[in-house]
Amino acid sequence: MGLFSSFQSEEAKRAEEVRTGAVAPDRSERRKCWEARDAYFGCLDRNIIADALKDDAKARKVCPAENQVFERDCAAAWVKYFKQWRVADLQKKQRIAQLEAENAIKMDVTTTFADQPSSSPKGPAPSKVDLQDMLASRRQ
Repeated sequence: MGLFSSFQSEEAKRAEEVRTGAVAPDRSERRKCWEARDAYFGCLDRNIIADALKDDAKARKVCPAENQVFERDCAAAWVKYFKQWRVADLQKKQRIAQLEAENAIKMDVTTTFADQPSSSPKGPAPSKVDLQDMLASRRQ
């Protein structure tokens, strides 16, 4: 914080602590961060930038105000996480679109680690062998 840290307002000190990760953001600070993130991602979308980490210089050039607010209002770790999440989410959406274009069959799968009652209303769950047989028959 340096020599002039005693002259900062309490709000500025709190914002700096949130940015560095020294304190956890409260609900209003999280909302402010999410709004800044959404505005920044909107700018990236308008300028067709998918990966703000890889194309950092371009992102800073075309979205300087949004980037500044995003980095100001969010913890540094959150900024990095959100940028990585954006790339993963876009890749996931592209993969789903590709699978749909290939007429892939959508399977609703739920995973649970809790013990299942032996008599479920839908009957016993299929075994691993049953699932492998089903997949093999669909490949043919």
